[in-house]
Amino acid sequence: MVTEAGVTTVTLNRPERMNALTPTMVAEILALLDAARSGNDTRVIVITGAGRGFCAGADLKELGGPAGVLPHDGPESKRQGLRFGVHPLIRGLRDCEVPVIAMVNGDAAAGGCDLALACDIRIGCERTRFMEAFTRIGLFPGSGGCWLLPRMVGLSKAAEMLFTGDPIGAQEAYQWGLISRLVPHEELQEQTVALAHRIAAGPPIALRLAKMVMHKGVDMSLATSLELAAASESITLTSEDHREGLAAFLEKRQPRFQGR
Repeated sequence: MVTEAGVTTVTLNRPERMNALTPTMVAEILALLDAARSGNDTRVIVITGAGRGFCAGADLKELGGPAGVLPHDGPESKRQGLRFGVHPLIRGLRDCEVPVIAMVNGDAAAGGCDLALACDIRIGCERTRFMEAFTRIGLFPGSGGCWLLPRMVGLSKAAEMLFTGDPIGAQEAYQWGLISRLVPHEELQEQTVALAHRIAAGPPIALRLAKMVMHKGVDMSLATSLELAAASESITLTSEDHREGLAAFLEKRQPRFQGR
């Protein structure tokens, strides 16, 4: 993990295994999410993969052995392993108070696909592919895709991805809205980091509230969302960041937001 000017970049670093997740990797990301929630210097998190892939989800070799990502002493133990292992990571990304960007540099498969989908923004390149590959090995897609995908691409496209496990290429992913930007691979890091720093320079309180209301709003009525928006805006209206933003606008300069 590297932090620079409020942007913390997490590189999943197991390129020989397509950055498949291990319990240690999951724990480290969860610790970062908790630290960001506690108000450390991180204003934006970027997640990417080393080498040619983004993330292959759980390591199939470890998944089949005694030291795997999930326990192996019966269905109930496996269920608890998901509930307290992979699932907290997916929920943590959605609930993290700072924006999270997935820099999808290659294949995002199975749990790696859902990890990317749980981020707030996804940026891809011509090498980017998404695949809900669970059913290809006889597994239920159990790391959030059944909830995340329909809300992003609709039921029909989600069903096709979940039922077949077929890869969705970069152009199709862009057209479907799985990625918000499609850039050349050689520009992926530069453009992602630039966006991250642009967001990190914004008002932290307003951004945290915007993320919360945006995600909560998916499952609430417009009226309830507007009530939550009114409460959130009343908080920002009394903040030092608002006064700084207004002063900077009138003085024709860049604002310096402090998160107060």
